[in-house]
Amino acid sequence: MISVKEALDIILAHPFQSGTEQVGLMNAVGRVLSGSVFADRDLPPYNRVAMDGIAVRFEDLSKGLRKFKVAGMAIAGISGIELDQPGTAIEVMTGAVLPSGADVVIRYEDLKHEGEYFIVLSDAFKLLQNVHRQGSDAKHNEELLKPGMIISPAEIPLMASVGVSEVAVKTLPRIGLISTGDELVEIDEQPLTHQIRTSNVYAIMAGLKEAGAVCSMYHLGDRDPEFQQKLDDILSKCDVVILSGGVSKGKLDRVPEALEKAGIKKHFHQVAQRPGKPMWFGTGGGKIVFALPGNPVSVFLCLYKYIRPWLLSSMGAATENFSAVLDKDFVSDLPLTHFLQVRVHQIDGVLRATPVPGGGSGDFANLRHISGFLELPPGAGLCAAGRAFPFIPIR
Repeated sequence: MISVKEALDIILAHPFQSGTEQVGLMNAVGRVLSGSVFADRDLPPYNRVAMDGIAVRFEDLSKGLRKFKVAGMAIAGISGIELDQPGTAIEVMTGAVLPSGADVVIRYEDLKHEGEYFIVLSDAFKLLQNVHRQGSDAKHNEELLKPGMIISPAEIPLMASVGVSEVAVKTLPRIGLISTGDELVEIDEQPLTHQIRTSNVYAIMAGLKEAGAVCSMYHLGDRDPEFQQKLDDILSKCDVVILSGGVSKGKLDRVPEALEKAGIKKHFHQVAQRPGKPMWFGTGGGKIVFALPGNPVSVFLCLYKYIRPWLLSSMGAATENFSAVLDKDFVSDLPLTHFLQVRVHQIDGVLRATPVPGGGSGDFANLRHISGFLELPPGAGLCAAGRAFPFIPIR
């Protein structure tokens, strides 16, 4: 049995080989950016009016002029408006090009309208007030997005604004998810009293979908006479296989032996942790295999502690480490790493974790109440309120 750190180090030392592919802009969310994105022109590309009001000359205001005659109007989508006469103003709408010759925008809220004149009511003004200056967000050819970042919805409008309709992203492996167990039926079936609906593969698929992965789902019965043949066939179709169940020491736990028969070399079996102790990991023939225990909380923990970080690391994405402080004393007498289920809240920028009791690693209903897992070291003993530990978020 190996430590949590040893297990993670071994897993991260066996990345899949990711290439590059082009995807449409709206299919890029959750994917890892493969190349830089540059500004194709200044952002904004012109001095942009930031408030509805009037555009005037700072020089006129500095001389004490407060009454301005309206000489025209500038609206978004039209250029070429010029303010060429002292003592005059151009009415401007948000988003319009700042008229040439003008260098201050006064809001309507700071004006009084009298016929064809506007009277400035405030003496609080400065050069380029209420103007979104050309190039103030980014300069032409400036790098906007760096390779390795995970694309979120916030990056989509930025890429759209610089004309990126297709995005270079890291390729994803073909992932096969296998649930094992004779007791499992599909989610649209009515289970008998001795059966349960399959859920682990859906948990894994949902967690990996956030990273853009597309998975195929399979089921192998414990007593299936074609267990080995079906497993071999799945391995032939996939780059990565993730199994749940059948990995412990029960008489029908066939997964470790079957994987070794399929040519997958075991790197470790059992990690000094709770939940998820029976976890198995191996590689062979260009395949990468994770075999997880069947208890759903164990599956969730292993997914967020090991598999998602491995997937993102394989694509060169930087992963963020979090910590949270206990908001009450907790005693952990386990000789293993204890992944404590907690709910977190933020106070003054600090994540504070409250332990959430549950029914053990089989109580997946409890997951709806938690924010993630707090990682307590082996033999932690009394973990006093206010002490910080690594935190693994699941939402």
